[in-house]
Formats: sequence, structure tokens, C-alpha cells
Amino acid sequence: MDQTGDRIRVGIDIGGTFTDVALESGERRFTAKVLTTPDNPVLACMTGLETVMQDAGAAPGDIGVIIHGTTLATNAIIERKGATTALLTTQGFRDTIEIGTEGRPEQYDINILKPRPLVPRRRRFTVGERLDRDGAVLRPLRDDALEALLPELDAAGTQALAIGFIHAYANPAHELRAHDFFAARRPDWCISVSSDISPEFREYERFSTTCANAYVQPLVSRYLREFERTLQARGFVCPMLLMLSSGGLTTVDTACRFPVRLVESGPAGGAIFAGDIARRLDIDKAISFDMGGTTAKICLLDNAQAQSSRRFEVARVYRFRKDSGLPLRIPVIDMVEIGAGGGSIAHMDELGRLSVGPESAGSQPGPACYGHGGDRPTVTDANLLMGRIDPNGFAGGRMQLDQTAAARSMQTAIGASMDLDDVSASFGVTEMVCENMASATRVHAIESGKNAEGRTLIAFGGAAPLHACQLADKLGVDRIVIPANAGVGSAVGFLRAPVSYEVVHTHYQRLDDFDHALTNRICATMETEAREHVQNGAGDIPLSVRRQAHMRYQGQGHEIAVDVPMEPLDETAPQRLQELFDRRYRAVFGRDIGTIARGEIVSWSLVVSSAPHADRTPGLEPARSPSAVGQREVFDIPQQAAIPFVTARRDDLGAFARLAGPAVIVEDETSIVVSSGFDAVVLAGGDVELTRKPREVPGET
Repeated sequence: MDQTGDRIRVGIDIGGTFTDVALESGERRFTAKVLTTPDNPVLACMTGLETVMQDAGAAPGDIGVIIHGTTLATNAIIERKGATTALLTTQGFRDTIEIGTEGRPEQYDINILKPRPLVPRRRRFTVGERLDRDGAVLRPLRDDALEALLPELDAAGTQALAIGFIHAYANPAHELRAHDFFAARRPDWCISVSSDISPEFREYERFSTTCANAYVQPLVSRYLREFERTLQARGFVCPMLLMLSSGGLTTVDTACRFPVRLVESGPAGGAIFAGDIARRLDIDKAISFDMGGTTAKICLLDNAQAQSSRRFEVARVYRFRKDSGLPLRIPVIDMVEIGAGGGSIAHMDELGRLSVGPESAGSQPGPACYGHGGDRPTVTDANLLMGRIDPNGFAGGRMQLDQTAAARSMQTAIGASMDLDDVSASFGVTEMVCENMASATRVHAIESGKNAEGRTLIAFGGAAPLHACQLADKLGVDRIVIPANAGVGSAVGFLRAPVSYEVVHTHYQRLDDFDHALTNRICATMETEAREHVQNGAGDIPLSVRRQAHMRYQGQGHEIAVDVPMEPLDETAPQRLQELFDRRYRAVFGRDIGTIARGEIVSWSLVVSSAPHADRTPGLEPARSPSAVGQREVFDIPQQAAIPFVTARRDDLGAFARLAGPAVIVEDETSIVVSSGFDAVVLAGGDVELTRKPREVPGET
């Protein structure tokens, strides 16, 4: 499959509330947003796919590629709905995944809650084998010891097996031997080995990642294979690619083997989408703000590039708190994700305080206003009662909203307790959810050594354009960009993503004793492995390679990533690596200690990727003024009152059309609320830019 061809491309993003679909055919784009079907996600995917194909006049044989992202792996871990998984590890390390590290999300809480391991102690087994840190065999692995474990594993009801031995990253022989032993005797088991899933030191993270991969592998593999069969039965002959948490694409075969790499696939598509917008509009510093029906995702971008990380936590016990979730050692776009979406439920907590989320009404029963049986107020209900959403125009008029049900739920759960009317209670709900998002953004920026102020807010997802001005006020942001097709931004982002794969390998070396020949061989092997995963999905597209050394000063406990050019390393490598590390350390921490300490390399990582797919959709025709379709009362945050807002259809706005706030720009998948403190202009590419009005100086007219 050649991604540069002219065949039709489709992106499908399954969220907790909505499934978004985007289809691009040459310079045309068609989109759809349908309610997710959690019992069988394929149904919503096919409904959305058929909708955009009908709009485009396309047949199944016309589709060149389908790019898919799903929250299935994440939800399985959070909801504990994965396979019955067992862990096999080295004798003496049975409780590693429960002991964890010394990290404490609540420093002074003597009753601190820790994340519950995916594999309970009764399903954790050990075997007598041992390697040293260099991979040399200290105690051999015996087949009779593995044979003796089979009855116990069967009695535990094992469906998936995670194998994690000490120092297997340095020598995978024992793990691979155990894998082959059990695969031959129990071919129906899904077996994951740590040297394949996460070949890095730090056994807690490595074992946790391997357990997560095994835990979700049966579920994700069944789902993806079923989706493939459904597509084939409907006449689709195109390949399907999967969005990875790192922002790249991979094949179904690779996704079935490494499903843990899909945990942030949807949010990663949003970050790619925001990066494409920032690149096109020459935005140096941006905040990607993706708010859907269930969660909000915040990501910082510099020079149109999202931050990346090698560590991610899922199923956090404490909101926003590091070290309170299950650690996954995978390539991932670095973002903060909180339970703040349109479906987030508002309630009074045990202390009588207004709280929003993280529990979501989802798509079933959904917000009270959906009329599907939900009776608890959500952020969507609040926006409806504030006038931000037209009850007759939601989802392009295909879905009628019940304003009476929204008011009843808001009054019962919030208004009566706080002695507020429906609109005031709704304002409180949106203030709370926006403050949660602003707080998470500030913390994320500080932890990254950056600042949120002065950046451009790129807002997308079904709910983000409704709250963009409100969030910008809290963050001190003066410029907002609402991209075209903002309501299905992640699905469009899938269409921009490159095919890529990252390989990591722990190989500890001090620069004082650096073996450049061995390092060149290690990097060559890593590149070969990465290319094997990429070439099946990228076809004949030229590929690029990026290499990083994960370095620290001797005596330090944590490392930072340093870009290393791809030319072969020679005798001058130690000095060049030291200089690159010192420079990167200064950029992160403001100083370096290279004059008193030497550097060392812990791991190498290497990414092979194709070029991103360019956006070929044309710009808009110029227009002098919008076609306003009327006015309606909307609660305006700056004025703290319901006032008349001009309303206009986004489809009616040509390039360079201007609207002074307060206004609401309506589209099928979302609405842009332009508060009285902002003005809006439509850019040539169809994006809507909101800029803050000059602040009035007291005494001036």
C-alpha cells in the first residue's frame, strides 16, 4: 500500500462516547460522528464508515487504506476486563509488580492507595533461573521446572501468560526458551515476554508493561481480527493500519503482537492533528486541547512537534498524580489526560462541594439531555442549559436534545443543594471542569519546564470549542485556533500520521569505556527490526531514521533523551556524545555539570518512519461577511449573564469572514463559542482564529 497515492483514505477513532470518522478523497473531506456502541465497537465504526462513503459516493473497492485508533486496550485495563493472566518470573521476584517503587502520590497519607496489579499474587509463579546484569547465566533454566508449573497454570485458568525474568533485556535466551516451551504445549495462550515487549532495565516497569500487554492481547486481537473480517465481508480489500501511542502507524499484525502500544492511540491522533495545524499556521508554541465526550487531553507543542516520553501511567488511583497508576514503558506522546469531557458527570461530593468527573455517562445512557435514560447532569447538559448548544441543531439536527430532562437533572443533583437556578448551576459545572483542565495544564507545563502562558490554544474534539474561551481566560492565552473538522480532529489526525515504529534496547556504557563498534552493531540490529515493522505498512515510501541515546551523569538515577546523528560512531564518539548530552541537559535544567562529571548511556532508542501525509484539502473562497442566521440567549462568562449571541453556520463563512464576540459558530460536530472577550476570523485554510479583544483601560474611551 502506497500512502502517497490518490486512493481514498479513512480515519476511524473510537472514543468513550462518540466514534468519529473522516474520509479524504483527493481534495475533498467528509466526516461523521456517531454514538459508540461499547458492546460491539465495530457496529459504530461501520455505521460511520457507511455514512461518509455515502456522502462521498464511494464504494468499498475505492478505499485505499483505513486508519484506526481505539480506546479498547485502555478501557480493558481501567475496567479490569482483560484476560485471565499469569506471570512467570525469576524466583524471589514474585511480588515486584506489587511492591513497585518508592514513589508516593500522597506523601503524608498513611493509608495511601496503590494501583492494584493486573495479575494477583495467586497467579504469579516463579522458576529457578538467574542471569547477571550483563546477561551471563548464573543459574540455568530447566525444562522440568517449567513442566512442573503447567498444572498450576492450568488450575489458575490461564488465558494469557506474561514472562519476565531478571536481566532478560541483556540476554533474552531464558525468556524465549520459556516462551517456546509453553507455546508448544498451550498454543491457545497469548504469551508475552518482557525482552520483546519492553527490553529495558527497571524490572517493575518492564514486568508491569509485559503484564499489561498479555492482559489485553486476547481482547484486542479478537477485536482487530473481527474488524478485518467484517471489512472483508463488506467488500473492502484495503489494508487497515493502527494508530500507536507514539503518533505513528503500524499494521494489524504488529498491533496484535504489541497491543499495549495502542493505549493512547486516539489521543495521539489528536496531537498529530494539532501539530499539523501548528506547522501549517507557523505556530511556534501551542497547547493542544482535545476535549471529547469522556476525557480531555492536553499536550504542549514546540515548533509543531508534540513532546514525547518513554513512560506512561494508566488507571491512576489519584487524579493528575504521578506514581499512582500502572506504569507502562512504551513510546508515547507526552500529554495529560483527565476525566473532563462532555459526558463527565457533575455531583456534590461527600463534603458538599461541586465536583465534575471523572465518571462519565458515556454513550449509554449518555447525558440526561440525550433522552436515553440518563438522569445525572453532565457537562453537555450544562452547555445546553447555558445556551451554548442548540437543542434542535445537535449533530447537524440528527439528534434532538431534551432541555427539560437536562434542567431536571441539574436541579436535582446540583441546584437544589447549592440554592442555584439551572443556568447558574450549569455555569458552576463548566467553571469547575475548566478549572480542572487549567490546573492540569499548568502542572503539566511546569513539570516539563515550560509555561502555558503566551501559547496558542488549538482546540478540537466535540466539546473543546465550547470551552476554549473559558479555558483561555484561565491560562492567560490570547489566541485560539479552532481547526476545520475540529469535532473529529483525532480521526483527521490519523490521516496525517506517518507509518513508524520505535525500538529500544538497554545497553549500559560509560563514556570513559565506550565501545563504538559494539554500539554500531546494536543500532544496526535495532534499525533492521524497526524497518521490518514499518515496511509492510509503508510500501515504497522513503523512510527516515532517528536515533537517541538515553543518558545521565554518573551517579544520577534518571536519564534524558539525546538526539544522536545516524552516521557510524568512531573513536571520537565519546567526546561528541558528551557535548550533545551537556547541551541537552542545559536545555532541560538550565545548567550542566559536565566539568565535574562524565556522562553514561543507559539505553538506545531508534525510530524508523515514513513522511507524514500532507493535507490536500483546499482553502475557502473569500467572503466579506458571514451569513448570520439569527440570535439566541447564551450565558456569557466575562459578563456573568445571559446575553444575545449572534449565530452563524460555519459552512456559510468564507475566508476572511469576521465575527465580533459574543457569537456562536455552529457546525454539525461541535459549536464554537466566541465569548464577548474575543473576536473571530476565518483563515484562508478554513480554520477559525479567535483573538482576545484589547483590554479596556479605566478612564479611557
